[in-house]
Order: sequence, then C-alpha cells, then structure tokens
Amino acid sequence: MQRISEHLVQSYALSPERRHALYRRTLVVVIVSQIFGGAGLAAGVTVGALLAQQMLGTAGLAGLPAALFTLGSAGAALLVGRISQRRGRRIGLAAGFVTGGVGAAGVVLAAITNNVIMLFIALLIYGAGTATNLQARYAGTDLAPARRRATAVSMAMVSTTLGAVAGPNLVTPMGAFATSLGIPALAGPFLLAAAAYTLAGVVLFFWLRPDPLLLATAIYAQDQAAAAAFPNTPSRPAEPVVNSRGVTVGTTVMVLTQIAMVAIMTMTPVHMQSHGRGLTEVGVVIGIHIGFMYLPSLVTGMLVDKLGRVPMAVAAGLTLLAAGIVAATAPAHSMTQLMIALALLGLGWNFGLISGTALIVDATPIETRAKTQGSIDVLIALAGATGGAMSGVIVAGTSYAVLSLAGGILSLLLIPVVIWSQRSAPTRMENS
Repeated sequence: MQRISEHLVQSYALSPERRHALYRRTLVVVIVSQIFGGAGLAAGVTVGALLAQQMLGTAGLAGLPAALFTLGSAGAALLVGRISQRRGRRIGLAAGFVTGGVGAAGVVLAAITNNVIMLFIALLIYGAGTATNLQARYAGTDLAPARRRATAVSMAMVSTTLGAVAGPNLVTPMGAFATSLGIPALAGPFLLAAAAYTLAGVVLFFWLRPDPLLLATAIYAQDQAAAAAFPNTPSRPAEPVVNSRGVTVGTTVMVLTQIAMVAIMTMTPVHMQSHGRGLTEVGVVIGIHIGFMYLPSLVTGMLVDKLGRVPMAVAAGLTLLAAGIVAATAPAHSMTQLMIALALLGLGWNFGLISGTALIVDATPIETRAKTQGSIDVLIALAGATGGAMSGVIVAGTSYAVLSLAGGILSLLLIPVVIWSQRSAPTRMENS
C-alpha cells in the first residue's frame, strides 16, 4: 500500500479536531465529484436502451446496453477497489471516472459510424463510470465515526441527485446539440457523460488530499502499534474483525435491490416509447426515478443510523414491491402512475443501497475494506447486468407488467434474509 508521511499521520492521529475537519472536507470533494458523476450516469440509463433499439432494429435486445455497462462496471468495481486499497481512494476513483468518460466518447463514435461492435465495447468501458460513481460513496466513510457511517454514505449519494436529475432532462437539448454536429440525437447524452465523468475524475485527483483511506489505515496501524507497545494505555475502540454474516446480509440486500431496480428501470423507456411517448416524457420519468434514487439519501442515512440497518432493509423490500405493483397496473396512457412507480422504485433502491452499504462497512476492517467493497460491488454490477439482460427478453416474451411484478416479488426475499441475520447475530465492534 502507498504510504503517508509519519508526520502527517501523527498530526491527524493526535488531533480529533483536524481529523473531523478533514472528514468534512473529504465529503465536500466527494460531493462535487458526485454531481458530475451523476450527470454521466444518467446518459446510459435514459437513452442506452433506445440507442440499442435504434441501431439493432429490435426491442428484444434493448436491455443489452444496461447489461453491458453493468457488466463492465463489474470488472471496473474489482479494479477500482483493489487500486484504492493499494494506492488510495484518490487514484482508484479518478482512474475509474476517466475510464468511464473514455467509454462514453466511444459510444458517441459508435453511433456516428453505426458500428454495433464498437457500441458494445464502448458500453463495457462506460460501465467503469457507473462502478466508480457507486464506489465513491465509500470514500466518505473512511474517516467517519461508526455512528455516522450511513449518514456519510447518504451525503455522498445525495449530491449525485443534482447531476443525475439534470442529465435525463437534458436529453432533448443534448440531442439537438448532437444533431447540429451531425451526430445521432440519441448519442447526445453520451457527449455530456464523457465530459461529466472526466471532470469528476479531475476533481478527485487534484483535491482528494490527503487520501482518506490511506490516512485512516495509517492511523489505525499506528494505534495498533501503540497498543502493543503500551498495553495499559487507553486507545480508540478497535476496528471490527470480518463479520461474515454482516457481509453476506449487506451484499444480499444490495444485490436483490439492484436486480429489481435495473430490470424495471431499463424497460420503462422502451415501454413508454412503444405507447407513443416522446424523449422529453421519457426524460421526465427517468429524471424523477433517479431523483428518488439519490435525493432521499440524507434522510435515509439518518434513519439507517437511528432506526438500524435491518428495519431499513425490510423497508427497501416493501417499497420495491409497491413499485412493481404500481408499474404493472399503470394504464398505457398514465404518465402519473408511471412517475409514481419509478419514484417508488428509486426510493426502494435507495433504502437498500444505504442500509446494505452500512452493513458492509460495519462488518469489514479498514485494512481490507476497499478490496472487499470492490468485490461486493462486482456482485452488485453482475446483478444489474442480469436484470438488464433479462428485462428485454421477459418483456418481449410476456409484458412490461409481468416484468414489474416479478421484480417486486423478487425484492421480498430481503425480508427472510434480514430476519435470519438477527438470529444469534455476532456482536460487532465499532469505531468511535
């Protein structure tokens, strides 16, 4: 692992005030990067399926872009997690965002040349931005007290709302801008994504200093050395050992919410367009959905910290079930009911991601946390890829209503998982 100077470590280890100030400054830098990252994320969500449908000439494979960029995010999540563990959050996250920007630019080039193979490759690379956008939420927890971890995650996520909501609502203007340059309209949002992801990487690379993960790891190592040398000296509470049950439950919560959310979200634009809705209306619905994915985060984080991880995980399953039922019963002409369904879908995902993330952070020690987080995000990305790939096939073979109900029912599996986690749950040691 890359090292931080002993003098710098000492200056933060001996001053809780300086450490808290750095924690707050780290959150500010992450928040700024997440605003750009959210805008980059929105492109693939909003028009990825429509672009594939246009280039491939069939709706049956419209879920493929979501599958590809979530599959690409799986590999990127593993790499970003491992790079972050060895080199710090700054290098890992900056590299992931810039790679995502390169992928978005590749999607634009593929659309210009009508090259389907290039589109598939570019979408895989674009997935690096998606993975990094999610992993950035962990950066705020590295220096956070245990009682504030979910709140730290939520503060990083809520900032994504600004870019993520703006992105879908810029679909029509970006399409017009792209057309003025001789580029297909549906590639316009990916122009925005290329710039936004790159800017997110630049912000993190230049301003995420000192690196929160490297500093937290160094302070912990120093505390351990001091405790060994002076066993009778009071020290900060120890980091938790690996809690395999906590890791399993946190991972399951996030994986199930991801499958349900991606499957329904991916096919909603295709469903709307097949019933005569235009890009502007699609942008509004998806914008509301993404807003509810991220905007409630600050309140969700406080609820997770105060009410507990498990009650909020149960709330995630019930909210996603409600989303599936509302989407399945929405009349083709009802924009209002679709907006409600997609809002509930985003809210359920938000509950699941923040409660699951908090469970993971609680259950992993600082020395291996980033690597473990990256590995878990691989499973989340693969779950999203599965949901995206199967969504188009299910809708082509049955209907959007069947897909929505299936996603809602799947999310109910969260409840027995978290009930199991409460039976003889191991005691957890937490940071102060």
